[in-house]
Amino acid sequence: MRIGIGYDVHRLVEKRPLILGGVQIPFDKGLLGHSDADVLVHAIMDALLGAAAMGDIGKHFPDTDEQYRNISSIELLKRVNEKLKAAGLGVVNIDSIIMAERPKLASYIDKMRENIKEVLGMDLSSINIKATTTEGLGFVGTGEGIAAQAVVLLEEIE
Repeated sequence: MRIGIGYDVHRLVEKRPLILGGVQIPFDKGLLGHSDADVLVHAIMDALLGAAAMGDIGKHFPDTDEQYRNISSIELLKRVNEKLKAAGLGVVNIDSIIMAERPKLASYIDKMRENIKEVLGMDLSSINIKATTTEGLGFVGTGEGIAAQAVVLLEEIE
């Protein structure tokens, strides 16, 4: 068994779509980044790569490489999963949290879980996503950005 932790944060800006867990969420701002800036999927990918001792997403998908400009993070998650399978590793479970003052995310979490389930081929009961505010504190609380954390468990597969 291997445990990994991931964290990501992106700034909220105008004229960008807000994508979390592969779901486009109606909001007046979106996350700034080289890819679609999906902080939830980025945190999960970093946790997966960390558990596998494969570095981080910046190593595999650098923001200096134009092929990753505006790419779907769900597509990148597929590529991470392929790397895990090639190394003989499978995902046991994911626990994650999105930190955002706004918008409210509860009604989108089930779709996020479905998106991740489809990519990783996992049972839905092994994927948890929570959302919280920071009670108005810090960059999340002031609406400057959104952050996410994830913890994963991997196991060797045959």
